[in-house]
Amino acid sequence: MSSANDAAGQPDSGPPPTAGRREWTALAILVLPTMLLFMMLTILFLAIPYLAADLEPSSTQTLWILDIYGFLMAGFLVLMGTMADRIGHRNLLIAGAAVFGVVSVAAATTEDPAMMIVWRAVLGLAGAAQVPATLGLIFTMFHDAKQRGVAIGAWAAGISGGVALGPLLSGLLLDAFSWRATFLVAVPVMAVVVIGAPLLLPKHQYAGGARLDFFSALLLLATMLPFIYGIKSIATGEELTLSLAAIAVGLLFGVIFVVRQLRACAPLLDIRLFGNRTVSGTLIVFVLAPTGIGGVYLMFSQFLQLVKDLSPIETGLAILPAALILIAVAAFSPILARRVRPGYIMATGLGVQVVGYLLLAQVGPGTGLPWLIASFIVIYPAVAPSMTLPNELIVSSVPPEKAGAASGLSSTVNDLGISLGVAIVGSIGVARYRSEIDGNLPGGLPADAAEAARDNLDGAVAAAGTLPAGTGDSLLRTARDAFASGLSAAATTAAVIAAVGALVAAIWLRHVPPTGQAAAGPAADPGDEAVRSGDTAGAKA
Repeated sequence: MSSANDAAGQPDSGPPPTAGRREWTALAILVLPTMLLFMMLTILFLAIPYLAADLEPSSTQTLWILDIYGFLMAGFLVLMGTMADRIGHRNLLIAGAAVFGVVSVAAATTEDPAMMIVWRAVLGLAGAAQVPATLGLIFTMFHDAKQRGVAIGAWAAGISGGVALGPLLSGLLLDAFSWRATFLVAVPVMAVVVIGAPLLLPKHQYAGGARLDFFSALLLLATMLPFIYGIKSIATGEELTLSLAAIAVGLLFGVIFVVRQLRACAPLLDIRLFGNRTVSGTLIVFVLAPTGIGGVYLMFSQFLQLVKDLSPIETGLAILPAALILIAVAAFSPILARRVRPGYIMATGLGVQVVGYLLLAQVGPGTGLPWLIASFIVIYPAVAPSMTLPNELIVSSVPPEKAGAASGLSSTVNDLGISLGVAIVGSIGVARYRSEIDGNLPGGLPADAAEAARDNLDGAVAAAGTLPAGTGDSLLRTARDAFASGLSAAATTAAVIAAVGALVAAIWLRHVPPTGQAAAGPAADPGDEAVRSGDTAGAKA
C-alpha cells in the first residue's frame, strides 16, 4: 500500500492513483453525515423555546440539553479516532450511524427532560464515532494530493455548512412541524449511511493500532465539563466559590490527563505532537476561530427572534446569505491554499472577522435588519478558512497510521472552540445583560416577573406578556436594551479573540508553504521534521 511505503520511508513506484467516479460518489456518503453531525450543534438554537414549553426543564437542564452533545462528541473524538484505526473506519462509521438514527427517534419521542439530556449525550458519542472515521476514509480513498485537497475541502465545507445551516433547517422544521422534527431529520440521513457505506466505502484499518485508553478519554471529559460549567456558573450568578472550585477541578484533571499522556507508552493523545510548530500553531487558530463565533452566533439568533420579533423561519432566512457565502468560501479556501500560504489566508479571514465583530458591536434595539445581516455576512464567511484548512495541515503533519487520532484531535479542538465560545463569549454577554437590567427594571414589578427578566431575555419576554400593557412594554424595552448591550459586549470580546488568532496564523504559521508546494520539498521548520521523524520511529517500534 502506498501510504505504508511512505510511512516506512520507501520510494513510491509511480505517481499515486487518482480517484474515479466511485470515490467521488462515496465522498457524498462521508460529507452528508458530517454536515448533519455538526448541524446538531446549532439546530436547537431556535428550537429550545418550543422544546422547553413541552418538556418544562429547569434552567440547568436546559443548559445541559444544549451543551451535552458537543461536550461528549469533543471528549471522545480522539478515542474514536484510535478505535477507527483498530476496528476499521467503515465499520465504526456504520455502527455510529445506526446508533445515531435509533437514538434520534428516542429523543424525538421523549417527554422527560432528564432523559433528553441522556439521549443528547448518547448522540454525542455516536457523533464522535463517525467524524474521525469519515476523514480517515477520505485519506484512504484519495491518494492524489490535489484530489485529496478538494475532498477535504468538501468535507470541511460540510462541517461549516452544517453549523451554518442548523438554525435555517430548524426554522423550516419548526414552521412546518415541531421541535421533535429537529431530531427525526437525522433518521433518513443515517439510513443512507448504513445502506450506502458497505456498497461504496472501502474496508480500511491499521493493523496493530494503539490500544484503546478509555480512562484517558474520561479524564479529558472530566477536564472539559467542570471547567466550562464553572465559567457558565459565574455568568449565571451562582455561588462564586462553587464556580471557582469547578474550574479548579477541571484544571486538575487536565494536569492529570497531560501527565498520563506523557508517561503512557501508547498515549491517547501524543503530547509530543505539540512540539510540531505546524500542529501547535494550527490548533491554536483552530480553537480561537470558533470560540468567537460560537457565543456570538447564539446571541445573534436570539436577538433576531426576541428583539427584532422575527419568526424562526424568518430568522433562518436572515442568516441564510452569510451561510451560503461561508459554504462557498470553505470550498474555495483549499484551492487558494495551493498558491497562497495557509497561515496568511487564515489570518486574512480572521482580520475580516474583527471588522465584522466591531460592526456588530454597534448594534442597538433600533438597529435595522439590513445592518444586522450585513454585519453577519462580514463575520460568518470569514471564519471559513480557519475551520477548513487546519484539518489537512494537522493530519498531513503526522504519519498515516495516526491519521484517525489526528483527525479526532483536530475535530476535538474545533468542537471545544464552539463550546468555549458559548461558555465564555456567551457568558460575557449574559453578564452584561444582567448588569444592565439590574437597577433599570420598572417599579412595581411582581417578584416572579422581575426574577424571570433578570434570568434571561426569554424570561423577560414571557413575563412582559402577563403584565398590563404599559408595564409590560416598559419591561420589554429595558430587557431589549440590556440584551443589545450584552450582544455588543460579546461581539467586542469575539473581536479580540479573532485578532489574537489572526496574529498567531500570520506569525506562527508563516513558514508553512502553499499546499501545492508542501510535497515538493522538505519541511520548512526543523522542529516539524523532528516530530514527524519521532512519530514515524515510534510507529515502527
